[in-house]
Amino acid sequence: MPTALWIAHVEVSDPVAYGEYAKGATVAIAAHGGVFLARGGRYVQLEGRDRPRNVVARFPSLERAVECYNSDGYQAALAHAKGASVRDLMVVEEVPRTITRRATGACVRSGRGTVCASAPPWA
Repeated sequence: MPTALWIAHVEVSDPVAYGEYAKGATVAIAAHGGVFLARGGRYVQLEGRDRPRNVVARFPSLERAVECYNSDGYQAALAHAKGASVRDLMVVEEVPRTITRRATGACVRSGRGTVCASAPPWA
């Protein structure tokens, strides 16, 4: 089953209330197998609406991410974000990856092509 990415683009208007959301959301996301990949770091807006806070979390599946969103714990946290932020949130299933082994190193194949980590010439 493919993993899924929880992607949020956020504009915070009340940092104190949003901080309470973040505390509760962190617990709920972890309880559903979510792991943060990006959380408010540097970014470059190339197209679309600019929201200065961007969060990406990986979940074991799309279903687990949606279960998290609908959980009592996440909904309780979300109550703090309402009125404290404007948010866009989506969950996207990742492209499945397959791993192959070549004599020169490991390769990862996805919908975007194949990338191989070559073994050094002395190996």
